[in-house]
Parts: sequence; structure tokens; C-alpha cells
Amino acid sequence: MTEPSDLDPKDWDAFRAQAHELLDACIDRMANARDLPWTPPPEDLGQLYAIQAKGDGEAALAQRLRDQVMPYATGNTHPRFFGWVHGTGLASGVMSEMVAAAMNSNCGGRNHGLIEMERAVIAYCRGVFGFPEAASGVLVTGTSQATVIALAVARRRALGDGSRRSGLGPHRLTAYTGSSTHGCVAKAMELLGMGSNALRRIPQGENGLDMQALRAAIAKDRADGALPFAVIGTAGSVDCGAFDDLNALADLAAAEDLWLHVDGAFGAWLRLADDPWRGLTNGIERADSLACDFHKWMYVPYDCGLALIRDGHTHRATFAGRGSYLDETARGLAAAEYWPCDYGVDLSRGSRALKVWAALETYGAARLGQAISENCRRAGEMGTQIAALPHMALLAPVISNLCVFTADERLTPQQQSALNIRLSEELQLSGAAVFSTVRMGEITALRAAIVNHRTRPEDVTQAVAALQAARAALQRAA
Repeated sequence: MTEPSDLDPKDWDAFRAQAHELLDACIDRMANARDLPWTPPPEDLGQLYAIQAKGDGEAALAQRLRDQVMPYATGNTHPRFFGWVHGTGLASGVMSEMVAAAMNSNCGGRNHGLIEMERAVIAYCRGVFGFPEAASGVLVTGTSQATVIALAVARRRALGDGSRRSGLGPHRLTAYTGSSTHGCVAKAMELLGMGSNALRRIPQGENGLDMQALRAAIAKDRADGALPFAVIGTAGSVDCGAFDDLNALADLAAAEDLWLHVDGAFGAWLRLADDPWRGLTNGIERADSLACDFHKWMYVPYDCGLALIRDGHTHRATFAGRGSYLDETARGLAAAEYWPCDYGVDLSRGSRALKVWAALETYGAARLGQAISENCRRAGEMGTQIAALPHMALLAPVISNLCVFTADERLTPQQQSALNIRLSEELQLSGAAVFSTVRMGEITALRAAIVNHRTRPEDVTQAVAALQAARAALQRAA
């Protein structure tokens, strides 16, 4: 029989030196983000990562992390990464994540510091979004999970406590949202047993959801024996950054006795920005629930989202249910008033609050809000440059931080789509800039989502110039 051994380093001094070198490499990566665009990973990367489980030790790990892992990132830290709505990370995140790993706290509950830190983050968010003191919240993986939590609370509010045991019963619940709402809403309806067919997609105009069409859909469902229970508004759509009129939705929800949920994945944080962008969030304080991310427009490391619920009592009643081994005690480690596991689906969970707290305390709301405002300014600058170019055309107004356009409006929709897709690929592979694509009617358009605090005016100019050059090269080759 072999002698038992622990898993700690055999030589702490050697490990300290290795960890310091790796930390330097991490800081170098952040400091040199401008020089590190996305690059295609090698074809044999899967073989390189194949697990041998031989136990090579910490020194070998440090080298592999530096040489074989760090070079093959998504590229979203680069200032000309405009693809999708990807957060970009902060120096405070390196420090806070290092401390979180060393503490290795289980943040499902109990009496320890990071639970109080989560309460502090939620209290701060209540203030930012204008929710009452009785509102509750929980930090989650992201808006997708937060949406499930919020709609579960809405379902319980509609059906009562018995629904936790008996499910939907004879009820046919229906919910209402816009045509460009994020796919996580339909997924939540499926996961909660209501089905995505029960999600009514309402047409949208320049000012968000068509309120007349929304009222008609609700009335029709009631006449057909369904039970309308929720309306989902969007604060920052994923296609073009549009906002619903949240005050109008709140008025309708109150009149129709519906739950108002707001998907504010990134757009909710315009609450910290300058006007006119901050005004886009007017009415968010009237929502029954809000889902948003810290890892997008608050720039903290992945992953961290928030579910904020106006009715804290119903929130807890929807999820609380611990085994006897988790009973609270009057004193000691189990003596805690707030157990996050009572407000969501996770029991074992990491420390998401620390990186949020670190960002807020390091940079402050004003600096974070200014960075968000600057992102919107960059999108506006890109829109102005695109609109001034021959044959390029915006396909949606630049409302917040997204710029959506086509590279040559003279072509047929099919030809425009093919050109736009090809341009996105060419620019990504060259390292010049990352644009994603999105469907706008019949056209697959180019889309720039600017959520990088490193993006400067010259980055926008360089990206547009690279786009022009790539278009010219493709047209010459055609």
C-alpha cells in the first residue's frame, strides 16, 4: 500500500516563484491587449489538450498555461473586438479572482464574509435600479439563468405555492415579448414547463413593442382560456441595441395584472451612463424583476449575472427548501440570515460577488459609467463613418452601443448577405477587427457591439478602414 500524500506543493517557495512568473504573464497579457487580437487556434489543439493525467506538477502546469492556453483566447480583450456583446475584463478582476481561488469559499450560504459581500452587491444594485428595500437578488452565471429564476417567481405568483409540487396543473400560461428578444426567454419558458409556443412574439416599432398588438394578444389568450402571466421587456436588444418603452410596459402590466420582467443583459447598465443613454432605462425601476450581467458592460471577468426581484418574499418562497443538514443555528458557521441557495438553483457556488465588489470599489460608479458612455460614443462615430461611405448603409439607427450595417446596398439581399459574411470572416482572420453578423429582414448584416473599455476613436477609424480595404480586395477578386 502506498503512503498517503496530500495535494499541496512539495516546495512552497518554488511554487511561489512559479506563480509569480505566471502572474507577470497574466499582467503582461492585459497590459498588451492591444497587440493580442483573436488568432485561429492550431488544428491539433484538441490533441494538445488531451488529458494524460500523469501528474506533471505545478512547474509544468505554469509553463503550459502560459504557452499552450493563454495564446488561444476569444480575443475579446482586444479594443477592436466588436463581435457579439463580450465583456473585456479588468485588472481588479485578476486580483479578486486570485483571492477568490485562494479562499475557495462555497457561497451557497453559511456565516462568512463573501455572503455579506453578495448582500452588499445586491443592496447596491437595488439602489442603482430603483428597487425597494424589500427586493431580493442573487448572483448567477448570467442573464440566461437569471431569466429562468425571474420567470419561475412570476409563475409562482400566478399559480400560488402549490405549483411547486403540482406544476402547472390545468393552467395554460402565456407570456409576451418582442420579436427581437434574446433566445434565453424562450428557453426559460421551455425549462419551466410552459413551452416556447406559449411565448407570444409581439411586433416591434421604433418605440419598442406595439402596445395595441400586445393588448390584443392578451385579450385573445384570455378569451381562449389561457392565463397571461408575464410581459418581458428588453433594455438593449442583441440585434441593434434597441430599448422597449419600459414605462408603457409597466403601465400595461399594472392594468392587466401581469408580471413585468426586463431583460437588461447589457443595456441595464446604461443606468450609470450619461444622458441621453441613461434615459433609455427610464421605467426599469418599475419592473417586477430584472436580469442583467456584470460580465458585459460592467467589464468584470466571466461569469457573473444578477436576478433582481421586487417581491423578496415570493422570490424566497419560490426556491427555499433545504435539507436538515443545512438547518440554521443560533451561533457558529450555520448562523446566517441570508443563504443565496434559498433564492436560486445553485447550492454549491463560487464567489461571484468579490469581483463585482472589487470593480465598484476600485473604479467607482462614475468611471464605469463614463466607460459605458464612451462605448456609446464610439458606436455613434462608427455609424457616422459608415453612413458617409459610398454604398455602405446603416440598417438600424445607432441607439446605444451597436452599429448594424451592410457593406454594399447596391447588391441584392442575397449578395449583400454573402459579402457581409465574407467580410466578417476576412477581418477576423486578419486580426484587423472582429465584427459579427445578424439578420435584419432579408439581409445578414455586419454588426459591431462596442463593450470594450479599451476602444478608442482611432480603433473605430482603423476598423472602418480595414473594412473598406477588405471590401475593395474582394470586389477586385470577383
